[in-house]
Formats: sequence, structure tokens, C-alpha cells
Amino acid sequence: MAGITRRRALGRALSRVASLALAAPLALSPVSAGAQEPIKIGDLNSYTDLPAFTIPYRQGWRLALTEINESGGVLGRPIEVISRDDGGAPGDALTVANELVRREGVSMLMGALLSHVGLAISDYAAQHETLFLASEPLTDALAWQKGNAYTFRLRPGTYVQAAMLAERAAKLDAKRWAVVAPNYEYGQSAVEAFKKLLKERRPDVEFVAEQWPPLFKIDAGAVTQAIDRAEPDAIFNVTFGSDLVKFVREGTTRGVFEDRQVVSLLTGEPEWMNPLGSDVPEGWIVTGYPWDTLDTERHTAFREAYEARFDAPPRMGSVVGYTSLKALAKAIEKAGTTDSAAVAEAMRGLSLPSPFGEITFRASDQQSTMGTFVGKTKALDSRGQLIDWTYKDGADYLPPADQVKEWRPQGS
Repeated sequence: MAGITRRRALGRALSRVASLALAAPLALSPVSAGAQEPIKIGDLNSYTDLPAFTIPYRQGWRLALTEINESGGVLGRPIEVISRDDGGAPGDALTVANELVRREGVSMLMGALLSHVGLAISDYAAQHETLFLASEPLTDALAWQKGNAYTFRLRPGTYVQAAMLAERAAKLDAKRWAVVAPNYEYGQSAVEAFKKLLKERRPDVEFVAEQWPPLFKIDAGAVTQAIDRAEPDAIFNVTFGSDLVKFVREGTTRGVFEDRQVVSLLTGEPEWMNPLGSDVPEGWIVTGYPWDTLDTERHTAFREAYEARFDAPPRMGSVVGYTSLKALAKAIEKAGTTDSAAVAEAMRGLSLPSPFGEITFRASDQQSTMGTFVGKTKALDSRGQLIDWTYKDGADYLPPADQVKEWRPQGS
């Protein structure tokens, strides 16, 4: 009986999604997609190393896949996603990307989470002229300093999210800042952007301590002790996953966060906040995703369809996976072919709806205008919640086209 009820709920939710044009803008023709040769898209992500984000991401693109194929596919053909684990390392990811393209015959690639992995796949995409939609990697080198004609990026990067947080941080009564970030591309670029953007708004601030633990190997006791010893007024945190859990728990035990403001990248996303359980800190200023209180018509339709399908609430990864596949499908339909160069041309300037609202892939840097939410953390029933949030449109924080032209390699 429960299964019948769930299937009925799924049917209602999918109908509602379709009526809100989450699938309809693909301009799909009403043919039987199953009778045609499938369009193969290769997906690779850190499914083993970072399941908290990547499993919801996979469920997101699976929901999109169902909607696309049940609506007739693309160019009268079904989409087939061939998914692999990228190993969480650049070398492994390159091997997987090559297998997907050479052995499996995929037309294009999507996915990745870790920034250094995303950069490796981007370089592969440029060398082999294969389109790559970097769904999650946050380093801005993907869009700017190391950008290329075949790489697009969905999520707002470190510059944009740092700009959103610096806007709030500048209003705090805090002059002395400490930072803690994982010592690899994502952490380095996030701290660089935050320091630059905060100083532009508040020239009086100073950074009195920096802690750079290796990714997922934080010595939280030593890190929090060093921060406390520097006596900052506020802390900028960029850790996530198991590093964040250890940092929060050790810092709370030692009283490091008492009478100090904390500004934290990604901490308001349920993937990274929920593992803290009842230890979720109160009042941190964060970027995140209010899945349970975002009640726009489009997001509600997406949330209901997702919950009916997977019997679980959506996560940020769910939105990323869902929108990634929708974007590629619409670009292929617009291009009228699966040729990577043609699809890339179609994606420049492409607009489409997402659960957060309309987004556009800018022609200048192939970065989407997807935004994110800035709010505060709150402990709620042994889990975290993002409260007092506002949605920040990525278009309002991205640099202008003339600046991008200076940053990107010539001819990219």
C-alpha cells in the first residue's frame, strides 16, 4: 500500500513539475525516445569519498533523466548517463574521463566536486575537444585563469560566494580576522577572494592568523588553539565534510567561538551541516540551501518530485545534479546535434529555469548565473537549519565581461 501511495505521489509531483516548465523549455518532440539510439553523457564524481554531496547529486540527475526521457528525449532520442567514480584525485579522474570518452563513446562530460579534480578534467576537455560541464567545483580558475572553450561551470565559485559573505562580514564590528581553510585549490582561492573583497569594503581589517590543514586531515585541536591564541574578533572558515565536524566540535569544547563572529563558506548546506547533529553552531553567517523553507513554486515542485521519487529531502547536490543534466539537454536541443563544439556554442548565453530560478550561462566566461543563499545557522531537532536567509543572484556578484577578458587565456 505504501508503494502504491508513493507511486501516486510521484506521478502527481512529476505532473506538477512539467506544468511549471521545468522540463518543457527543452522543446522536446513528442516521439518515442526509447526506439532511437541514445545520446550518451558521461558523469564522474567522488561518489565513494564524498557521498554526502554526490549521492544527492546523482539522485538529482536521475530525476532530471526521468523527466527528459518521459517527455520524448532530446532530438527524438533518449538520454543515457554513464556514471563513474572519479576517485577524488586528478590522475584517477583523467583515467575515468578517457574511458568514458574513448571506450563508452559519450558525447560530453559532467560532474566533479573537488576543485583540483575539476581542473584536471577541464584540461582533458580542452585537449580532446569534449564539452565538460563542471557541476560543482568552486575554483574560479575553471572559468577565468584556466578557462577554455569546452568547459562550463554551473555553481557560483569561490569569488562569488566570498563576495556574498564579505558583504555581510563588512557590517560586523570585527577588525581582527583569522582564517581556516583546507590547503588545496578550493581553500586557497576562497581565502584569497574573501581577503581581497573584505579589504575593499573595510580597509581597516587585518588578518592575524591563517590555518591551512590538509584536506580531510585537520588537527582540530592544534588549529583551534592557534586561532584562539591570535585573539581574533572573527573567523572565516572554509572547511567542510569531516574537517568541519572536527573543527566545530573542538572549537566549541575550547570556547573558541564564544564572543566571536564566524563567517563560513558552504556550512549552511545540509550535506555539511547535518552531520554536526546537535552540535550545529548558532548564528554563524553562511552560504547554504534552505530546502525546507524555500517555497517558491518551482522549488516546491522540484522538492515534491524529489521526495516522492527518493523518499528523502533534496540537498544542494540534488539541485546541482538536476540542473546540470537539464542544462546539457537544453543545449543539445538548441544545437540540433551532439557535437561538442556546436553544443558549447549553444550553451554560451543559454538560459533555463532551475529550482532556484532562471539562470544563464554567460558567453564571456561560460559561468552560470546560478546564485546561492546567505543566512545564519540554527540547531533544530538534532539537525541544522538555515534561517534569516536571502537568495543572492550570481549575476549581481560576477565580474564584468571586460574584466573576464583580461583574466581568461586568449582565444578561450
